Amino acid sequence: MFGLGPTELIIIFLLIIVLFGAKRLPELARSLGSSIKEFKHATQGLKDEFDMDKEIEEKTPRQSVKSQDKQTENTEKVKSEESDEKK
Repeated sequence: MFGLGPTELIIIFLLIIVLFGAKRLPELARSLGSSIKEFKHATQGLKDEFDMDKEIEEKTPRQSVKSQDKQTENTEKVKSEESDEKK
């Protein structure tokens, strides 16, 4: 576990008890646990949202570049014909 032996872990645990006190340790553990739970929930929500977007993209057909160019040309022709009619 990170190259720490049992002696180092005991020293770290004792320092934590001295710094925060034995009464606050359960409270800190609870808040840490709830924070991790909330983070996992938010991460799962984002993952679900990305998966839904991916499914939608897969279902919608994509236009080829040629068909997009033709569509643009047709739109430009219609606009130019309309502007000619107005003159």
